[in-house]
Amino acid sequence: MTTDQPSPPASPWRFLAHKNVLAGLMFMAVAALGLWVSRNYPIGTALRMGTGYVPRLLCWILLGLGAVIFFQGLYETTSDRQPAVAHRAGLAWRPIAFVTLALVTFALALERLGLVIAIFLLIGIGALAARDLKPVETIAAAVVLVVLSWAIFIVGLGLTIPVWPEW
Repeated sequence: MTTDQPSPPASPWRFLAHKNVLAGLMFMAVAALGLWVSRNYPIGTALRMGTGYVPRLLCWILLGLGAVIFFQGLYETTSDRQPAVAHRAGLAWRPIAFVTLALVTFALALERLGLVIAIFLLIGIGALAARDLKPVETIAAAVVLVVLSWAIFIVGLGLTIPVWPEW
């Protein structure tokens, strides 16, 4: 004997379970904050850019990208019946812990150990957050990040960041 009971009404917040909706909202919030913070910066023109030109341009691009991702996520919620985010028994502590530890380690090691070692520590500890990374991929990512960071920040911008530790 089966009774046909109506299913409980869907929560109006169910669309927030889709990762694209949340990502779009986050991008739009960061862009709105950036636009608000840079509201008094001089913009200038395309030929004579002020200090607010590039930040505001990037914020507008991020706002548009966030809107596209948000509406894509809304479309996904109306087009499928399956929940987009699988609910797990617990919080995924591993990525949160290792990424946070990697960033703190990088910040503390940069001045003392130099750019090269600090980036290798950042990538090495951050790689522990994922379960399926290969050591070759991790080392390659670290080498590329070291070269790009050196080229951009030390050569390009002329920042005085130690490359190696001074023992």
